[in-house]
Amino acid sequence: MSYKEIFQGCVTNWNTLAKPLHSLGLLEDLIAKIAASQGIARPYISERTVLVFCADNGVVEEGVSQSDHTVTTAVATSMASGLSNVNLMAREANAHVEVYDVGMIDDVPGIHQCKVCHGTKNFTKEPAMTGEETLAAMEAGRKAAEKAKLDGNGIVVMGEMGIGNTTTAAAVLSVLLGEKPETLCGRGSGLSDTGLARKIEAVTKGIALHRPDATDPVDVLSKLGGADIAAMCGVLLAAPKLHLPVVLDGLISLAAALAACNIDKDTKDYMIPSHMGREPGCQLALEALGLKAPIAADLALGEGTGGVMLLPMLDMAMAVYNSTHSFDSIVYNSTHSFDSIGIEPYKEQQ
Repeated sequence: MSYKEIFQGCVTNWNTLAKPLHSLGLLEDLIAKIAASQGIARPYISERTVLVFCADNGVVEEGVSQSDHTVTTAVATSMASGLSNVNLMAREANAHVEVYDVGMIDDVPGIHQCKVCHGTKNFTKEPAMTGEETLAAMEAGRKAAEKAKLDGNGIVVMGEMGIGNTTTAAAVLSVLLGEKPETLCGRGSGLSDTGLARKIEAVTKGIALHRPDATDPVDVLSKLGGADIAAMCGVLLAAPKLHLPVVLDGLISLAAALAACNIDKDTKDYMIPSHMGREPGCQLALEALGLKAPIAADLALGEGTGGVMLLPMLDMAMAVYNSTHSFDSIVYNSTHSFDSIGIEPYKEQQ
């Protein structure tokens, strides 16, 4: 059966259940999308992994963040120990966490090593990555997706860690969306007005210097992006072949999603939006992708945590979807329960 046929079959199944039509809203659509992505009428999401891609960004030299690369190292180390925010939340959601170093300055033991660079270059002075580094990061993402599928996962969540990556994501989105940097740049982890101004200036300068080709996402990622964004783009490009639904997180994953969709429009069918993040570019990116996120909680934590928060909601929706709680069964059971005690069920008088 085709993607569309499976999706419509799921919609039909939802409509037989004992509830008002589409009363679980976006969750009904997402379950149907997951089923169609997997190519089966009854999707499975009990096995799930969070793929976290860590990388450092040279543009932090411009004062676009309150921290430097040592925080990337510290958080990645915490992830390796199972103690970071995403680990804590993933355990509650019965999800596994796999951490990948695709471009950190430092080396962290206990995580997957697929480093394509020791941090990107400062894009206000030179391209962030070479074309080869960008393609290598995308390949690392593809391999991570393949491993997740081979490990039996029915769904994956994409996450990231890298100081300065809201700047690189805003830069990538500014080009791909054709929007001004000031429209897309937010305060990240808490920039002051002065810091935000530096961020906008850095993105504006980088775009003017490199003049990336908006019709060539790889060119945009190479000149302005980060290894984490490129790796997530690789995950999404692998998704159709693997029949693997991918849960998006916030701004950084949305930049990767838009790049992937511009390379292969079919990837959008495998994208599962989770939340409307705090960064201003989130809404514009979701609208450009034609996606609606079910969670609106002003999130800005990163690491894939917003995507993890969606998993329990999907579990609850699946419990309803897989039930036999139909209107027909309600009528049948209620009639027979009245019969067992000798009472006529209520019938509205004509």
